[in-house]
Amino acid sequence: MKKLSCLTGVLLVSVSLFAAGTGEKETGPVTISVWTHEDPNRTRIEERYMQEFMAANPNIKIERTTQSSTKMIELVQTAFAANQGPDIFNLSIEDEYAYIANGRVSPVNYQAAGYANKAALIDAYAAGFLDPVTINGNIYGLPLELTNWCIYINKKVFRSAGLDPEKDYPKTWEEMVTVSEKLVIRNGNIIERRGFDFRYPYYLVAMVPMVEQLGGKLVSDDGKTAIVGDAAWLNFLRYMREWGPSGKNLGSPTYTAARSLFNRDNNDIAMATTGLYQQGRIRADNPAFFESNEWMVIPYPKFQNAVKDVAGCYYGHYYMVNAQSSPAKQEAAWKLIGYMLSHAEEYLSEVSLIQPTKALFNSPTYKNMPYSNVFTNDMERGHIVYFGAHSAELQNLIRSAVESVMLSGVTPERALATLKSAAQELLDER
Repeated sequence: MKKLSCLTGVLLVSVSLFAAGTGEKETGPVTISVWTHEDPNRTRIEERYMQEFMAANPNIKIERTTQSSTKMIELVQTAFAANQGPDIFNLSIEDEYAYIANGRVSPVNYQAAGYANKAALIDAYAAGFLDPVTINGNIYGLPLELTNWCIYINKKVFRSAGLDPEKDYPKTWEEMVTVSEKLVIRNGNIIERRGFDFRYPYYLVAMVPMVEQLGGKLVSDDGKTAIVGDAAWLNFLRYMREWGPSGKNLGSPTYTAARSLFNRDNNDIAMATTGLYQQGRIRADNPAFFESNEWMVIPYPKFQNAVKDVAGCYYGHYYMVNAQSSPAKQEAAWKLIGYMLSHAEEYLSEVSLIQPTKALFNSPTYKNMPYSNVFTNDMERGHIVYFGAHSAELQNLIRSAVESVMLSGVTPERALATLKSAAQELLDER
């Protein structure tokens, strides 16, 4: 009897693995897990979409999990390392691309997602925005959002320092220092009001373009050399050292993210780097501020001696499907993704997220969004964020270099040498 029980257990495990890992057609209900980053406004509409979807597809159950964007990166990585990844997930492409490169996600099921074929899918999107998820002719994700960042300004804070926000806003990074010095309020060495501060966790999106303006590159055009242009990287690192506590003390990675404070309108931040989506969050968090006409958006600055006019990078969060999920779950997952993404105008009007379809870019809904022209113009000046098998690791190396000069007294020269060596080792691993 004991041997029979053991054999039965082995057979049950074998059948389970076969159903999950082969092409056998599943029957009966399926449950699909969706992991995504927190956004209360998006949660509101996506939970409605999922309820509608489950009502129309009673054999499919959805379990939606949210975490902060930084925490979600760690959770997805840990889950996939244990072969327990969610059926559907989305991350920024620089953190997500490795899952494509390592064969962890499935190609789009065009019919399940609502398209006749691959050509129909490509035709629905503006040129180039599916390129980051296309390898060897296969498309591996659909964009939840296409985002670039500009600078939001609180006009009241500017006026409180005797500045005219319409005329005195910073056009260059040098002016960003000058203006921030007029706006900052300190209590000893503690900053109580910052003029501006950077998006520190997102160095590839927000800071690599500063290096590019000065003539440097993250990776050479042939993909073989990391951290190109020592002079550009040194000047950038020197700028960040002067920005930090050991320099002019205008900001630091140790403070609450400027974007998180901006909506409150509490006189503690004048400028923050963020995307068009911030408008939906201002409207939800502080309707009076949203309607006050006391905020505006300006373009991404450039250095006075810039050799290249580059705005902040744009990036995409792409919905992807776990290749280890069963065929039935994969089909249900692409069907759900297709249904949610069929609401592009509501995503924009309710959450201020841009899905880069031709129809949306040509819609009055997009063209009438406040300052959408600023984001459009900066997108034309920018480019897609660097993505590759080692993009997440490269971002962490840049973070270490920047924080070492800002917080630990490391010289820019030493920080650059360490960055170059470690980044080159990553590229040479391929």
